[in-house]
Amino acid sequence: MPIHGLSRFEGKKVLVTGAASGIGRATALRFLEEGAHVVLVDRDRVKLDDVMKTLDPKYAVASLTDISVPEQVEALCTFVKKYFHQLDVLVNNAGVTAMGTVLDCDLETWGAVCATTLTGTLNVSRTFLPLLITTKGNIVNTASVSGMRGDWNTAYYDVAKGGVVNLTRVMAMDHGKDGVRVNAICPSVTRTAMTAEAVKDEAFVKSVEDRVPLQRLGEAEDMAAAITFLASGDAAYITGLIMPVDGGVTASNGQPPFPMS
Repeated sequence: MPIHGLSRFEGKKVLVTGAASGIGRATALRFLEEGAHVVLVDRDRVKLDDVMKTLDPKYAVASLTDISVPEQVEALCTFVKKYFHQLDVLVNNAGVTAMGTVLDCDLETWGAVCATTLTGTLNVSRTFLPLLITTKGNIVNTASVSGMRGDWNTAYYDVAKGGVVNLTRVMAMDHGKDGVRVNAICPSVTRTAMTAEAVKDEAFVKSVEDRVPLQRLGEAEDMAAAITFLASGDAAYITGLIMPVDGGVTASNGQPPFPMS
């Protein structure tokens, strides 16, 4: 019996990028719990090997792939065709960040952030869309509240995630006629390897919690639950959705609380 009492993905074939840690790892595990066969994709060999040690090779297979390299994505597609023969769900989760303003960060950094976060997401999507059209499958992208509204000091990341948001919308519009749904989740600050250094700062964590109506940081499992919902038949009439999974932070207009009279 699946841990969450659900088996929505029995017999389904799923690919998750950035699957060796954080949101990607939690998402891959959730799909496996619900009966899917999953390809876990990551460019970090050590972390990927570590997560695979705990998984049943009958249902989970790893692919060491850097999605910023088109030739590696093509090889990944060939592998999926040979191993699974089909694809029902693509989760574009891999992404990188950089701290700083547009004046702080050079163009090399811009290229590195976009190569994985935006161009990689585009490249994986367009490479696997023919398989998804065949199965009437779907794509779920990990965007960010930073792609919906701006942050201080993460300029390049925000712009790249904004691209993922609009890529989600245009693919949903263009490929709905093909029977393919495309949605995105937008996490707020979530406990992952990407935020590990930031959340060591107690003052930063307190400032985040003060702005989030649910008064806590997100967890990778929160994001996995939202991703698997959007990928499931429960969301059969949902496409083009940019879903905040943020504890309510985007419910705010950004103003501080008014003083109580």
